[in-house]
Amino acid sequence: MSTIDIGIKEQDRIKIAEGLKHLLADSYTLYLQSHNFHWNVTGPQFRELHLMFEEHYTELATAVDDVAERIRTLDVPAPGTYKSFAELSSIKEIEGVPSAKDMVEILTQGHQQIVKTCREVLIVAQKADDESTASLVSDRMRIHEKTAWMLRALK
Repeated sequence: MSTIDIGIKEQDRIKIAEGLKHLLADSYTLYLQSHNFHWNVTGPQFRELHLMFEEHYTELATAVDDVAERIRTLDVPAPGTYKSFAELSSIKEIEGVPSAKDMVEILTQGHQQIVKTCREVLIVAQKADDESTASLVSDRMRIHEKTAWMLRALK
């Protein structure tokens, strides 16, 4: 097996990957919440929210794959279990079925949390001159900022 040599020191690769693991866990948890809310939303805004939540979880499904593959590109195993995601995520699972209004608030907070997680990873990636991770994380941050804005506009 060949050794990874992509111009990033091993300790930096590991530190970046650890941050990406948190981003992956946050993203997967938000994916599950969005999918759950898509299935269970009710009320006067049903159609609008049902379709919006579907857009969100579809986008997040691609995002989790991109983040996990970046972790692997850095030669670190990506987490992939509910247990590991629950331990790593800053976004907590929701019990029961909240009201549509609460769903919007919960998802708003989730997207805003991912922006904060992205900012933490971005700093580490930039210090290590890891432009590939910085670009991925910056793109994720922009998407989550815009999604949070759109959700806040529903209130």
